[in-house]
Amino acid sequence: MAKYCKKPVEVEAVKFEDTTESIAAIAELFNDKIMRIDYRKRPIVMHISTLEGVMTAQVGDYIICGVEGELYPCKPDIFEKTYERVNG
Repeated sequence: MAKYCKKPVEVEAVKFEDTTESIAAIAELFNDKIMRIDYRKRPIVMHISTLEGVMTAQVGDYIICGVEGELYPCKPDIFEKTYERVNG
């Protein structure tokens, strides 16, 4: 069986927090794409339309804009193992 190494890919991401700054930065990623923040739940959650269907992001998750412009949530432990910051 062959082994493969993941190619380095630069993505944009924002940590989802219950702050105006975080939500504004996430809204910039979304442009015309659909997302919904549910303030009825505590802590709040975000529903994101992805290629695989609607996914729910919890506060603390990262919202990633992939190489094809697709958006999806990622748990912080997986994000930190997979990605490293490239700019300030």
